[in-house]
Amino acid sequence: MQYRHSFGIDLGSTCCGSLRHDSRRTFLRVAALGAGAALMAPLTFGAARAARPAGTVEALLLSCMDYRLIDDIGRYMDGRGLTNRYDHVILAGASLGALTDQKKAWGEAFWDHVAVAKQLHGIRRVMVMDHRDCGAYRVFLNEDIGADPQKETAVHAEQLRALGAAIKERHPDLEVELLLMALDGRVESIAESA
Repeated sequence: MQYRHSFGIDLGSTCCGSLRHDSRRTFLRVAALGAGAALMAPLTFGAARAARPAGTVEALLLSCMDYRLIDDIGRYMDGRGLTNRYDHVILAGASLGALTDQKKAWGEAFWDHVAVAKQLHGIRRVMVMDHRDCGAYRVFLNEDIGADPQKETAVHAEQLRALGAAIKERHPDLEVELLLMALDGRVESIAESA
């Protein structure tokens, strides 16, 4: 018995039989079919994942856009047991980006994201993660605070606390967590009040 698929490719005498390479055209058809299947697999799995109903997630994370730390942020959140359990908003400067008068639309976007995350996903906490050696801080403050680690911590803590207080004022039902990441991925907690 011969097995012939709709593509007109003869797969030999059994379903797992030897593939006849009668022509280059047959080989190219099989190669194209295999490549197409390989390309479709992620789409199929992604569609299945996307089809899951929206649910409750633990938190909304605000972090900076700095490319050097994206993987570290993911590892940190995974290490906290929050894999696929948080929404993520990214603004240059994180807390400062949400507060600066130089980019008012960024702050509006942040507040809109918090409201939508509460509505859609039932977040219970907002995590704000700044990081050391932040270029956005240099741009917005017109000063390089990274040269003095104590001053850098104090300036970040001031911005983090200001945003934390604003979150509590607008959304008293949400917990707030203030964090500062070093360039090696270590994270320290910043207390809400000094």
